Amino acid sequence: MREILYYYSIRSDFTYLGAARIAALAKQYGRRLVHRPIKLSVIMGPIGGIPFDQRPPLRTAYSHRDAARWAEHLGIPCLEDPIHHDGPMELPSGAVIAAQRAVARGEGGDLDELHRLILEALWRDDRDIAHQRVMAELMTQAGFEPSRLIPAALSEEVQLELARNCREAIVRGVIGAPTYFVDGENFFGQDRLDFVDRWLAKAG
Repeated sequence: MREILYYYSIRSDFTYLGAARIAALAKQYGRRLVHRPIKLSVIMGPIGGIPFDQRPPLRTAYSHRDAARWAEHLGIPCLEDPIHHDGPMELPSGAVIAAQRAVARGEGGDLDELHRLILEALWRDDRDIAHQRVMAELMTQAGFEPSRLIPAALSEEVQLELARNCREAIVRGVIGAPTYFVDGENFFGQDRLDFVDRWLAKAG
């Protein structure tokens, strides 16, 4: 099965706004969605971007407002700046990686649903996705066993994969989240999903 490589931050509002649609497109066109969670704070420097903590407040405010406009346009509830926006990445990102490994082993669960639920918990419900209790609930909803997935998410092996995803993103030319690679073609931003759709339709 052909793939869509999907690089994103699990704390990105724009990733949240495109999460359900990229999963639907992958299913529609018979593609496997390969999740590559990354830390934008790691890749910003090497690609020449401005680290988030150094960005002018006006730029940050504009980004939040733009996301709010997109949310209204798409009909997706989205908080402009939830209290839990910033926080540790290890557990929620690791959960996606560990879930992807579990699915590859045939252990069940819905990986695409899990990533959507995590993003939704943050951007719709302002929940603390770094908290094990919250993550356990989301894992259960997506059909995974928290007692197995949480330790796997925090394991050294999975955290090394998260670091490797960041290095790969820099090499591939990822400039932000979300970024989709289809047949080697780079599409940055949930607002480019129409182009992803057209590409997939042509590719068959």
